[in-house]
Amino acid sequence: MPDEPLSIPSPEPGRPSWESYFMEITQLVAKRSTCTRRSVGAIIVKDKRILSTGYNGAPSGVRHCLDIGCMREQLNIASGERHELCRGIHAEQNAIIQAALHGVSIRGATLFCTNLPCSICAKMIINAGIQSIVYLSGYADQMSLDLLEESGVSVVQSEFGSEEGRV
Repeated sequence: MPDEPLSIPSPEPGRPSWESYFMEITQLVAKRSTCTRRSVGAIIVKDKRILSTGYNGAPSGVRHCLDIGCMREQLNIASGERHELCRGIHAEQNAIIQAALHGVSIRGATLFCTNLPCSICAKMIINAGIQSIVYLSGYADQMSLDLLEESGVSVVQSEFGSEEGRV
């Protein structure tokens, strides 16, 4: 049974809606990013509980781009292209990996993310059984949207910040 819609505003004045609550946490997670180009955060939620979090950066035990520089910038690779030429793991991938590492099922969950997932992440999201995505900002990858739509994963751009005046 799917969760109730998370975009319903909270009936209590001054209390954030569930969507705002989770998007704010997602933005906090993004602050852990070690990528020099874009800080991305992701959380996986089911039944209004956070199951896993992830941010983009180098794998555990590998030097961070913050420390050694960005390979993609050095090679002049545009955003959204040649994902394999990067030391980092995307936030969505890290959230899925953390759930798997700790034996947490994410089937039927919602992924909150600061950016629309790329096509590589979209394929992982589909196969992980995540049923919906709520994101803040777009990403230059039409294939991602096409794959998610075809698979039946719900994709919604968040209006987080509109009721509180924050973005």
